[in-house]
Amino acid sequence: MKVVRDPIDLPRSARTVAVGSFDGVHLGHRRVLDTAFETGLPVAVLTFDPHPRVLLGQPVELLTTLERKVELLVEYGVEEIVVLRFDHELAGMTPEQFKLRYLGPLGAQIVVAGPDFRFGHDRSGDLELLHDEGLLARLVEPVAGVSSTTIRNALHKGDVVAAAPLLGRPFELDGRVVPGFARGARLGFPTANLVFAPHQLLPRDGIYTGFVEGHRAAISIGVNLHFEGAERRVEVHLIDFSADLYGKRLVVELWQRLRDEQSFESDEALSEQIARDVEAAREAERPA
Repeated sequence: MKVVRDPIDLPRSARTVAVGSFDGVHLGHRRVLDTAFETGLPVAVLTFDPHPRVLLGQPVELLTTLERKVELLVEYGVEEIVVLRFDHELAGMTPEQFKLRYLGPLGAQIVVAGPDFRFGHDRSGDLELLHDEGLLARLVEPVAGVSSTTIRNALHKGDVVAAAPLLGRPFELDGRVVPGFARGARLGFPTANLVFAPHQLLPRDGIYTGFVEGHRAAISIGVNLHFEGAERRVEVHLIDFSADLYGKRLVVELWQRLRDEQSFESDEALSEQIARDVEAAREAERPA
């Protein structure tokens, strides 16, 4: 597996190149990859960082971090990934310039992308124009009902069960453990507090079941109403686990939303509810 920032860092060879943001690596993206694999040529993925919407000043909520996106592409069988920096130079390229700068060095013979793929000034470049530049182009039709927007809408509602079959796996939170207030430990349920890279999507606030580091987990997303918090946080209690996680990256699967955040009449009442949440997490089923 090779991940590079410039096509010239890969040896030139006849390839099929799948192009797109691939945020979420959902079922629609997998159809693009399947189409690329079916060509019989070695497959390279050309993707972008940051997401094009960031450069264009548009709101964006990412379903996957770059690191997780690369991992998912590799898990699906992609052996070569080119992560292009999406900047004003790339955004303003003509189809000919895009071909010469990025596709030519790869030896691209076939380019595969979904219908949303655009590049260049005012998003004027597409597969048809690359075809005019002498490349074989394959437009992949979307999977019915599957899009990053549909998945985001489900997650905004906290419906991680509905999002899972569109993604082809449970939705994941990808963050790093930082020190917190140790309130969970005082209540008998120590938590890992996660910090996230910019633009990541966090589902609707609430209490969730999930899975991380080989352990079932109860996950809180929100401002911690009981302690009158103001900052939105994610706290993860790993069941039957005790070890130092500070500084560690965690990829947390969300399986089910149990309830809303709420304030309790006492810390004891909160602790009793957390115990019920933990039991629910023990019994939860992974969404398919």
